[in-house]
Amino acid sequence: MAKKKGRVFSGARPTGRQHLGNYLGAIKNYVALQDEYQCIYCIVDLHALTTMESTHDLRDNTYEMTLDWLAAGIRPEETIIFIQSHVPEVTELHTILSMVVGLGKLTDLPTFKEKAREQPHNINYGLVGYPVLMAADITLYKAELVPVGVDQAPHLEFSRELVRSFNFRFKTDVLIEPQMKSTEVLKVLGTDGQHKMSKSLNNHIELAATPEETTQRVMTMVTDPQRKLRSDPGNPDICNVFSMHKIFSDAEEIEMVNIECRRAGIGCVDCKQLFAKNLNDHLEPFRVRRTDLADDPELVWDTLEDGAARAKHIAEQTMVEVRAAVGLP
Repeated sequence: MAKKKGRVFSGARPTGRQHLGNYLGAIKNYVALQDEYQCIYCIVDLHALTTMESTHDLRDNTYEMTLDWLAAGIRPEETIIFIQSHVPEVTELHTILSMVVGLGKLTDLPTFKEKAREQPHNINYGLVGYPVLMAADITLYKAELVPVGVDQAPHLEFSRELVRSFNFRFKTDVLIEPQMKSTEVLKVLGTDGQHKMSKSLNNHIELAATPEETTQRVMTMVTDPQRKLRSDPGNPDICNVFSMHKIFSDAEEIEMVNIECRRAGIGCVDCKQLFAKNLNDHLEPFRVRRTDLADDPELVWDTLEDGAARAKHIAEQTMVEVRAAVGLP
């Protein structure tokens, strides 16, 4: 096996069963990165607490999301996959890093302002310090690369600035300044064709849905809003279903839909039926693996426990170095 290029870290909130947007925006990339990099993927349950009003579903959501990750192709024998809070060193590093960042810097971040607008009744301390905890996530495991889209670059730049501040103040090079691993993060529209795919908007298509459920969801998708009648020519360039054909259909089918839609050779129902078939074909291996994995209920928890042990081995060594650099007795 060829030597891996470097260490990658990425984290995601435990949101339960994953949908098509999660897959195209993150999971597919997670799987591909394993071929070239040492990957550490974290389920950030502590981050989730900053916006959750109830933790009732936290355990189930963690289980379901991990099951989807494994079924999609995350390989725990070579990739570390674990739950954030199971390696408590991250909270210690978070506390230490919080001493070298100004409060004004945190409250000026666009992400904080956006969340504060969304939940004005719940502007908690953890929400303000969210970027510091994120920096602790990355630096605790000495990740050299963090896969992010262009829109997320400011988040990573904050972590880089914080590393420079820490290393400068304590005259050390203990913490590694992470580099951005640019990725094409697709903005996947939901079935409404207007908003980003989201469970909260109920415009999502779950990866683990049955073929029948998937087809039903696809058939509700909004197509070209200007095409009122079957006989009206359509415009695939503004059709969300056609954008999905570009991902899940073969070249001949994409070209056929592109031509026939424009001259009303096929209708929107035909277009969606073809997409539903191709999407189901694509998801079938995933569904089979997921069912097989679910037959052993302890597999997920054993995988996460093993991942936490491997992550903790790295974290403990980092904190020995951090404490020494800071001068803690």
